[in-house]
Amino acid sequence: MPVNVSQLLDVILERYALAYDGPHGVAHWARVLENGRVLAKETGANLEVVELFALLHDSKRVHEGHDPDHGPRAAEFARTLRNHLFVLPDHEFGLLHRACAGHTNVRTHPDITVQTCWDADRLDLGRVGITPHPNRLCTEVAKRPETIFWADGRATFHVVPQFVRDEWRIELDTHR
Repeated sequence: MPVNVSQLLDVILERYALAYDGPHGVAHWARVLENGRVLAKETGANLEVVELFALLHDSKRVHEGHDPDHGPRAAEFARTLRNHLFVLPDHEFGLLHRACAGHTNVRTHPDITVQTCWDADRLDLGRVGITPHPNRLCTEVAKRPETIFWADGRATFHVVPQFVRDEWRIELDTHR
């Protein structure tokens, strides 16, 4: 069963506590999605897990600042959506759960899919004024200066990927 992204986003946004256009909101999720797709082409990560991570990893934040339990909350939220809005085999769901739960507090993981998820997120730190450092990234492709330059530029200038408007049908300036 392919993921119905529109339906999944509707449920996520219906329960999202923060501003859609905030630092951990929709544009961030979209850039993480693009980062993950770029990285996965080289890492061989499970693209479905990477894409679901992008949409879910910050979905249960209740504060834009210090919110240490948002990752575990997102992981459990994913569990409630599994087999309703998306289907993943146990192993892949375990990767998604681990990626969401540990994306803020854990440095690295042995699985390339989890590494790809975390790098996709960390490459977007420019949105909060932090340039990603290669020592804090997991995959070789993410550590490349050209990858960091590309992703950090998009984050720093708060680029909103066109598909947010065209495919997701979200106009950030009209929400909350």
